[in-house]
Amino acid sequence: MNYNKTPILSKDGVSYVIPFVLITFCFALWGFANDITNPMVKAFSKIFRMSVTDGALVQVAFYGGYFAMAIPAALFIRKFSYKSGVLVGLGLYALGAFLFWPAEMTGSYYPFLIAYFIMTCGLSFLETSCNPFILSMGPDETATRRLNLAQSFNPCGSLLGMFVAMNFIQNRLDPMSSAERALLSPEEFEVLKHSDLSILIAPYLAIALVIAVIFIVILLTRMPKNADSGVNTGFVPAVKRLFARKHYREGVLAQFFYVGAQIMCWTFIIQYGTRVLVGTMPNGFEQGILSMLGQSSDGILSEKSAEVLSQGYNIIAMLFFVLSRFICTYLLKYLRPGRMLAAFALGGILLSAGVILLQGRAGLYCLVAISICMSLMFPTIYGIALEGTGEDAKLGSAGLIMAILGGSILPPLQAAIIDAGTVLSMPAVNVSFILPLICFVVISIYGMRMSRA
Repeated sequence: MNYNKTPILSKDGVSYVIPFVLITFCFALWGFANDITNPMVKAFSKIFRMSVTDGALVQVAFYGGYFAMAIPAALFIRKFSYKSGVLVGLGLYALGAFLFWPAEMTGSYYPFLIAYFIMTCGLSFLETSCNPFILSMGPDETATRRLNLAQSFNPCGSLLGMFVAMNFIQNRLDPMSSAERALLSPEEFEVLKHSDLSILIAPYLAIALVIAVIFIVILLTRMPKNADSGVNTGFVPAVKRLFARKHYREGVLAQFFYVGAQIMCWTFIIQYGTRVLVGTMPNGFEQGILSMLGQSSDGILSEKSAEVLSQGYNIIAMLFFVLSRFICTYLLKYLRPGRMLAAFALGGILLSAGVILLQGRAGLYCLVAISICMSLMFPTIYGIALEGTGEDAKLGSAGLIMAILGGSILPPLQAAIIDAGTVLSMPAVNVSFILPLICFVVISIYGMRMSRA
């Protein structure tokens, strides 16, 4: 179907441009939170001298908050409004970010997990509110395209999060390697730990102030209430109606596996890249990356230099992700969402196989390229799943946000494989990417089924 002549940000003579811009800014805010957090698995592992599996508890707390708060957020929105849900989400986000300060004072790992959990309870409110809110800001025919456009600014926030993580956290942490840290006395370890934690918390305190400003702007701005004008039916009847729809119930499953794949590919690119790059000479392209990141590019790559370069590759992956999402938003004018979803998932399968089977930089290049394939997936699955759900979209959104639990469950499984060191005479970090490959298989099946529907 060609949607080229259908308006995207107006309906019945009403323009939604200003509300769309403000709510889309929230997409960038949670993108920032997601991608400043991914490198923290490695950072916390070093700071607290933990295994990769223990460090991955950051992702458990982070995405567990999404799961725990999705249904309460949906019920809150059904009773009040999308705008109220956005404001509660921003408030919890700011509170969780601020709690990094007392967490640093304790010098313990677990208060940080509590702060992450509260922060992502706010993100759960935001995503449960903002995604269906954007879908409602125009004609139903262009809803999926509109959500893809709004979601295109999510990775812009992600890029900023990566930049801040690398330049204001990773580059400023003590360069001492994991092996050297293991040899420190308890007193030396405590001094180094508090020094590193004071660096780590600064960006979180800064974003808390930014969120406070956005909270005030949205509070004072009149938002459309057309999406809040429906009659709320009971919780159980709404759930029954939603799960009677094949495209919704299968969409929740597909979203679970997509989020798991995304978080695994973006979190463990650091471990994968470090294994590939440490002890090697940087090529000309990599020397350019290191120079832009303010790192020395002379001689063999150390563990720290390999980590920073791996994060540079992660930023390149996100740039591909951003560009591809804008291109996909344009292509959705002309192509069926389900068919595009299936094609991009197939690309993810092939590239994941390359990540597993190729031992050197070629495997790393495949891992970077997976982001091109992932760019379309979240908003397209979301839009297909909620199509035609009407007032039930408020509760349906909660189910799709709860599916973000995939980002909490699957990364620790991958981390456990990585901690094995070697599997089937292959580097365990390579073998661990069998999990994203399986995720893309599930998504491709959903895309094919929806393209035939």
